[in-house]
Amino acid sequence: MITGTSTSRPLQHHDTGTPRVTGATYALLILFAINTLNFFDRQLLGALGEPVRKEFHLSDTGLGLLGTVFTLMYAVVGLPLGRLSDRWFRTRLVAIGTVFWSLLTAATGVAQSYTQMFISRLGVGVGEATCAPAGQSLIGDLFPPQQRARAMGVFMLGLPAGIFLAYLIAGAIGAAWGWRSVFLIACIPGILFGLLALRIPEPVRGALDTALPATHAASTKSPYSTVLKLPTMWWIILSGIFHNFNMYAINAFQTPFLQRFHEMSLREASNVSAISVGAVGAIGLLAGGWLADKVAAKHKNGRLLVAACSMALAAPCIFLALNQPKGATVPFIALMMVGTMTMYVYYATVYAAIQDVIAPGLRGTAVAIYFCAMYILGASLGPLATGILSDHFAHQAMLAAGATTMTESFKATGLHSAMYAIPVLAVLASAVLFAASRTVENDIRKQAAVSP
Repeated sequence: MITGTSTSRPLQHHDTGTPRVTGATYALLILFAINTLNFFDRQLLGALGEPVRKEFHLSDTGLGLLGTVFTLMYAVVGLPLGRLSDRWFRTRLVAIGTVFWSLLTAATGVAQSYTQMFISRLGVGVGEATCAPAGQSLIGDLFPPQQRARAMGVFMLGLPAGIFLAYLIAGAIGAAWGWRSVFLIACIPGILFGLLALRIPEPVRGALDTALPATHAASTKSPYSTVLKLPTMWWIILSGIFHNFNMYAINAFQTPFLQRFHEMSLREASNVSAISVGAVGAIGLLAGGWLADKVAAKHKNGRLLVAACSMALAAPCIFLALNQPKGATVPFIALMMVGTMTMYVYYATVYAAIQDVIAPGLRGTAVAIYFCAMYILGASLGPLATGILSDHFAHQAMLAAGATTMTESFKATGLHSAMYAIPVLAVLASAVLFAASRTVENDIRKQAAVSP
């Protein structure tokens, strides 16, 4: 059972007279809800990709670019927001960001042109960039090391929960009332939970870490170089690039793939994605977090070993899922469920490993550096590169057939071929994580030896 700490004394706190709810459990539940909305709002465009593409007459490259601009903005503003989360009230940062991105999600629903939608997605990226550095830093100070992977697993349950709800709700409401209504409705819970975040207690930084210097961030002149001098962080960053390329490519194009290649309706494809990309992630996160804590209790590199093995299992499952013939939806769903479930183990294990190897006063900065690299070089390229490959292979299929007009059949063939990049990158991610497992123990010792 995760109990955490009930301390509510912040580093700096000015009493406003408003009663504050204490307890790590309340904080974790609110952070989980906000993270759910984070991925829910982010995934709506992927769930509604086909009707958006058809209304604005977009190519797959143009559709993928909407995801790319979001992730680029998310990554760039994440660096200063990560530093801010190491210096300011993390609870207020989360609250402000949540309300801001919720309002911009609603703006996406009223966009009348591709340019307006483009700008709205940039704004969503700015707001959502507050969630991960501040949220993960809070969890690192609310829960002791031996419970951290499980707590991080609960927080990251927001990823599959948000994706599951995005596909489920987008499929139902989008089919009934149109895609715009989904973005407008999504604004409401975001504002509510943004306000509730203000009642999370701000914990003391580093109070639960006996091995790492809590005030190291204040004594270093270059926090970025301090983080990047650790070999493990470089391996983790590289793994994040490969992993996020895959996850964002799947999130952006699995539903369109099911509609084109397996000829499903929007609602059918959304329901399949809700299960095979969203719901099964909960199993991967919870089981992965539990197993990682067990293995890490005996081996300091246990979390990264679990992550590496999980990614090695995901690659063949996704390859076999994509290799199913047209109409073979049952084996596709079963294989994709196993593949994505094991990929979700990454979040509970690797995110907790960052907290293990980084001093408490630099955790927000470390997460921001990691997110900046993996979003610019991974997530931003996932939808865009997949879209470019899809258009390329579709054009090749058209030429091979001797046709002069692009049809939906050629687009289905192109997207099918493009998605084979995903299992290849999963193999590379597994190899990189095995490399990280060989350096992490030494880096933990080096950090513990640093005097505050």
